[in-house]
Amino acid sequence: MDMRWSLDDLYTSFESAEFLADFEFVQKDVPEFGKWAEEAFASTEDAGAKIEAYLTRVNNSKKFMRLFAYASLTRSVDESNEPAKKYSDLLRVLMAGMSKPSVLFKTFVAKVPSLDALIEASPLLKEHEFILREAVAQNKYLLSEKEETAIAKMRVTGSSAWGDMKDMLLATMKIPVTVEGEEKVLPLAAIRNLAFNANAETRKAAYFAEMKAYEDVEKASASALNAIKGEVLTQVAMRGYDSPIHMTLVGARMEKGTLDAMISSMEDFLPSFRRYFKKKAEMLGHKNGLPWYDLFAPAAKVKMNFSYQEAMDFLLEHFYAYSQELGDFTKKAFEDKWVDAEVREGKRGGAFCSNLHVIGQSRVMSNFDGSFSNVSTLAHEFGHAYHGHCLKNEKYLNTAYTMPIAETASTFCEAIITEAAMEKANGDERYAILEAELSHAMQIIIDIYSRFLFESRFFEARKGGSLSVEEINNLMLQAQKDAYGDGLDHDCLHKYMWVNKVHYYYAERNFYNFPYAYGQLFAMGLYAQYLEEGDSFPEKYNRLLAATGSNSLETVGDMAGIDVRKKDFWTQSLKLIDAKVDEFCK
Repeated sequence: MDMRWSLDDLYTSFESAEFLADFEFVQKDVPEFGKWAEEAFASTEDAGAKIEAYLTRVNNSKKFMRLFAYASLTRSVDESNEPAKKYSDLLRVLMAGMSKPSVLFKTFVAKVPSLDALIEASPLLKEHEFILREAVAQNKYLLSEKEETAIAKMRVTGSSAWGDMKDMLLATMKIPVTVEGEEKVLPLAAIRNLAFNANAETRKAAYFAEMKAYEDVEKASASALNAIKGEVLTQVAMRGYDSPIHMTLVGARMEKGTLDAMISSMEDFLPSFRRYFKKKAEMLGHKNGLPWYDLFAPAAKVKMNFSYQEAMDFLLEHFYAYSQELGDFTKKAFEDKWVDAEVREGKRGGAFCSNLHVIGQSRVMSNFDGSFSNVSTLAHEFGHAYHGHCLKNEKYLNTAYTMPIAETASTFCEAIITEAAMEKANGDERYAILEAELSHAMQIIIDIYSRFLFESRFFEARKGGSLSVEEINNLMLQAQKDAYGDGLDHDCLHKYMWVNKVHYYYAERNFYNFPYAYGQLFAMGLYAQYLEEGDSFPEKYNRLLAATGSNSLETVGDMAGIDVRKKDFWTQSLKLIDAKVDEFCK
């Protein structure tokens, strides 16, 4: 069974005639586009025609998107690939050049005197009404065209370079560890997968091996984090945002009241959810809460190990039970080699999905080790891919959904396979699935809350200058103590979680933590509707996903009959998780 993806539908190699021709084209096209925008947007004469021309050109900028996808995807699974590194950097520089027409366009739209009339008169403008009005609303945070272009170019050798360096350090780690008496040297992704191992000594050895390994990269990682977050704070001040979280909420198309309602509800349930960790600690023989190395320990005696083929069959069975379209889509993805699931050196850790609107496909990356958790991760990433599938007929500019809603489709697919598996299971197998589901839910609620606390506090502390490794470690430990409470053993936490989680190193995606909680809880509300509505739900759900690129989170919620501004909704979803904690503890 081939566990590596094929990128041939993008390009066959960096040396191929098609790749080189397209790269040569975009090298000329990007500056030409900037020159055109400078001339076109110098006056508001023929504003409607100019806006239409801009929208058409961006929606059809397929060669650049194709090139960048090929370079970044190749690099993600092979950090040693020098052509991928080279072209990733070159394309980022070109992408920075795209900021010029983008800024000029947004500034232009904001000063068009009769925008409402133009929108009503043009089907193309009407189709893009949301992003046009969004451009007007966010214009006050834009800098001048020269400043925006300079920032975009500086980012290539600034925050992006720092993030690449940190990724390279982790992807090329070779960590010695003892597994059931055998000395091995494994990449970080394989070491972290041992956290799910049935052998207690193996889990413990892997944890300490991981913690020891981070000592070699802690100073470099701290430098990267300080640089990236410092860059963010500088931009926040320059643009006139109140804070990094304010900038994130504007970008997420999310009201602060919605975030506050969700976080407040999560905090209400923290004491109750900690029962899960204390019960699990008791079962595993720990007296002072659960040590970090047993956080993902399989509590059930039954072994739920899957070969890659079995994992594929499992997903297909339950996705087809939900809808023919989801099943067919997933089957095609497996058959056409859209998935890279093999654990190997040089490949980045974790998992992700890249939706390739330019070719109407997706690519899913994971580090599959056969655990039920990894099967759930595959389902999660296929949810992202299906989201892209539902958007494939939308114009490119209307596919840019924000982070919180991005985690909804992924979590919904997880719910499909977990709940379907629970219905068929009994005894130890049901217990194993329940435990895996709760382990994941606790990560989405409690660990995400700890990450939210850490990032909030890091930004505040970073205002006073760079933080030392010790200071960052202490911030992480305190955030974990505040979130997990007495559920975990405070003498055995994970002070280096800030090194491991790539989300902290995205200068343009700050607070990439609470979106997971939003997606989990919003998806649970949608799944409850599916259980009530049955076969009529999938079509409605597809329409909702197709609308996510051109609406606010609150509007998308309204489409589903859900008021995400109200604490009541979040509380109802959290009660569903609380009921599963009750079942587990009994």
